[in-house]
Amino acid sequence: MDDRTPAMELVHLLRAVTVEFDLLGAEFAARHGLHPTDVRALIHLLDDARADTRATPGRLGEQLRLNSAGTTALVDRLERMGLVRRSRDTADRRRVLLEVEEKAVRLGRSFFGSVIDDVVAVSDAFEPGERETVRRFLTSVLEATRRARSS
Repeated sequence: MDDRTPAMELVHLLRAVTVEFDLLGAEFAARHGLHPTDVRALIHLLDDARADTRATPGRLGEQLRLNSAGTTALVDRLERMGLVRRSRDTADRRRVLLEVEEKAVRLGRSFFGSVIDDVVAVSDAFEPGERETVRRFLTSVLEATRRARSS
């Protein structure tokens, strides 16, 4: 495959962005005594909250591909650090829900806020139709990546 095609250039740019975000995440984790999996867990929990999806330990374990014991240890660790809280689901008291504490949100904003602001500024420089094209492209790439991961 020719690495110089426009499509491959996009693949290489996506890889470079992924590496940079991964490095930022690792730096954030190191500064705050977290494991990279802790950071991924917080991201999944924040995404679930934004989507109004009830986050449970089972769902989190599936998202992170952790077994039940690993998920419990992870949630215990995040809870001890004051980053996550467990609560009973009022609709089903047998179910435990996970919520990100404000402390975790503040930590994330203090570290990632400037890069998020920069990305928003870059996005604002694009026309609405261009942003829609980028959104469609990234959504399709995300779906392709998830398919590859699940096979």
